[in-house]
Amino acid sequence: MQDDGTTHGPLAGFTVGVTAARRAEELGTLLKRRGAVVHQAPALRIVPLADDSELLDATKELIDHAPDVVVATTAIGFRGWVEAADGWGIGDALLERLRGVELLARGPKVKGSVRAAGLTEAWSPGSESMAEVLDRLLGEGVEGRRIALQLHGEPLPGFIESLQAAGAEVIGVPVYRWMPPQDIAPLDRLLDATAARGLDAVTFTSAPASASFLGRAEARGLLPEILGALRDDVLAACVGPVTALPLQARSIPTVQPERFRLGPLVQLVCAHLPTTARVLPVAGHRVEIRGHAVLVDDELRAVPPAGMALLHTLARRPGWVVARADLLRALPGSGTDEHAVETAMARLRAALGAPRLIQTVVKRGYRLSLDPTGDTPGGG
Repeated sequence: MQDDGTTHGPLAGFTVGVTAARRAEELGTLLKRRGAVVHQAPALRIVPLADDSELLDATKELIDHAPDVVVATTAIGFRGWVEAADGWGIGDALLERLRGVELLARGPKVKGSVRAAGLTEAWSPGSESMAEVLDRLLGEGVEGRRIALQLHGEPLPGFIESLQAAGAEVIGVPVYRWMPPQDIAPLDRLLDATAARGLDAVTFTSAPASASFLGRAEARGLLPEILGALRDDVLAACVGPVTALPLQARSIPTVQPERFRLGPLVQLVCAHLPTTARVLPVAGHRVEIRGHAVLVDDELRAVPPAGMALLHTLARRPGWVVARADLLRALPGSGTDEHAVETAMARLRAALGAPRLIQTVVKRGYRLSLDPTGDTPGGG
């Protein structure tokens, strides 16, 4: 039976890490429905600043001295700002002030929050891109103008600097702040799995999460291994270009959907990961080697990590004999005893359910029993 991606789901046999703090369950569920094994580990947590003097001071400053422009960047942040002002008894004053300024909303969700507060935005970009917001402001001219910016939780890279360089006064409105997760253990496990290339992809849904992921890796001395994995073997899938910036600053290649939403992000992962699978005709079977499992004639077979390491090594030169010493080096935590290769190979054959897929070449090593039709690499 030909695998059309529907029998097991396009992500069957792949492992995906989720670093999101908000909507993590929703993203995990979307990935699992498509067959993925999901490792969830929030890279940060959101701390509302309803009682924070910094937000209160910024709000009073805007009420007392009207800005020319207010930029609302996130729906949750804008709602939190209005709710905090209500709690301080200055909600009506804030809304009255916002009615009299040029209010820009980044995208439909933010626009919805603005209108739910009884306000009307002056403009919202079709692309949901802060770059487009910046282009509009610079195109209008910002010399001598006061621009209030509702922050994401950390300053937006390059956005504030560009406005200030063009002569604007920028007032940051820190509605909520990103902090490290209270329980750091899941993030550490995710980093370990990434460094060991035990993941096929890691998803990022905010720039602070991307920065926190790399920051924790650096704090643990794992940054070189993490960078190597993300540059070579583990897909970094970002919900949008702002989220990708901390990764791209480290020369990590990223992919992003055209629409900055969870659904398109999942669709992008579904489109990309199957193309990384190796498809080979072996001993009369169609073998598709995925991240942590193998499709043998469209039957999904789970394979232990040691077995997958051996199989990936054999598949790099299908049909060629690979020496035991080379296979030993490929094993996770490999020692010096080549019997470990024999043990892992026996378990691999059992997991595949077709022992003849891998041939033992006496005194030399092992090889995939590639059919005479030859190597047919490609996606599933």
